[in-house]
Amino acid sequence: MKLKELSILALAITALYGLASCKKGHDDHAGHDHAEHAEHDEDGDDHEGHDHDDHEGHDHDDHEGHDHGDIVAGPNGGRVLMSVEPHAEFLVTDDRKVQITFVNDDLKPVPSAEQNVSVIAGDRSSPTSLSFAKSGDVLVSDKVLPGGNDFPVIVQIKTDASAETVREKFNLNLADCPTCDYKEYACTCAHD
Repeated sequence: MKLKELSILALAITALYGLASCKKGHDDHAGHDHAEHAEHDEDGDDHEGHDHDDHEGHDHDDHEGHDHGDIVAGPNGGRVLMSVEPHAEFLVTDDRKVQITFVNDDLKPVPSAEQNVSVIAGDRSSPTSLSFAKSGDVLVSDKVLPGGNDFPVIVQIKTDASAETVREKFNLNLADCPTCDYKEYACTCAHD
């Protein structure tokens, strides 16, 4: 073979190898819909600590196959927000209101005190804002959540008047987990 033919052959092999690598990377993320994750901002490009390598081999339809390892379920079956002290259990009630129960490190309920909570939920172009009032030892939202069973929420908690506001963002998936007793937003099991 002539040098020119060898160069073309080498270029073709390199291009095919690159395409195969690209296809494998794409196949590793097959079925992965970035809009399903609250870790992304509305533009779809903020992962907040998510590593793409964590997605290999996962089927993300309805979050099946998603590792829920960082989620803690509370005493009422809601999702515990660990970034505040006392921690806050976020629970969607049967009438689609949100109940916030404060819990200690042992996940035992503690009475709400001076905490101020607000939630923004649903579509960014038409969000629903929820305020909270004390009801016994918990806080309950003034309104119901927007329609649908899978949408982003932002929870803002101020533990007292002088404290900084803590924000938690996650996707509120109200589907039942196929392998545990929790809704997907509070699911703690790792699906197959």
